[in-house]
Amino acid sequence: MRRVLIAAAVACLAAVGLSTPVLAAGAGSVKLQAGEWSFAGPFGYFDKGAMQRGFQVYREVCAGCHGMEYIAFRNLADLGYNEAEIKAIAAEYEVMDGPDDEGEMFMRPARPADLMPTPYRNDNEARANNNGALPPDLSLIAKARANGADYLYSLILGYDEAPADVEVPDGMYYNSAYSGNLIAMPQPIYGDDVEYTDGAPSTPEGLASDLTHFLMWAAEPKMEIRKRIGVAAVFFLSIFLIMSYLAKRRVWAEIH
Repeated sequence: MRRVLIAAAVACLAAVGLSTPVLAAGAGSVKLQAGEWSFAGPFGYFDKGAMQRGFQVYREVCAGCHGMEYIAFRNLADLGYNEAEIKAIAAEYEVMDGPDDEGEMFMRPARPADLMPTPYRNDNEARANNNGALPPDLSLIAKARANGADYLYSLILGYDEAPADVEVPDGMYYNSAYSGNLIAMPQPIYGDDVEYTDGAPSTPEGLASDLTHFLMWAAEPKMEIRKRIGVAAVFFLSIFLIMSYLAKRRVWAEIH
């Protein structure tokens, strides 16, 4: 029976491991603020209200410099938008299409099937407009940094006055959550930067939290499905383990 309990404990630990996003290196040795996330843990889920607010923050604050090149407008259905709303959102953007009958490329209003357009035509234009720094695409940024959600949340809120012994060059900013503490991105959020359509308060912490929810969804839109499958698989394997143990006891009862 002891072996069964040990195996069951291992299975539970596996469930937790399967439900935790796999994160790459990136944050460095900095102190991060721990947020409270609905998507954390084996039974985590995405808060659609927070994701819609985060998408609004992205559009009004971040989209001028950062793209979301792996997200199509139709994917916004995961956030709770209906077909008409998605078409209206897409129509606010223009994408390049073509060639036409004369062999020329042309701009047209975006459709739900289109990927969200990037703010710059190429990396050189992006650098030229940002003092030589290349703003990263945000589609997968939450999975490209260690402690993804906490890192993004802390980075957004980590802007502060530099200590007296730290020299900040022109075009750089002090951020306690960024590795090396010097970052080329200006502070994006101050509070009340966005007037939420649902009337939620737009404090810096709230804006940062909502944006983090949205970026976590963008990086792993199938997370909820993955977690449900993982939990169901571990539950099935646990039942199978117990039944196998009982069958073994029955078959070998005379020897034992």
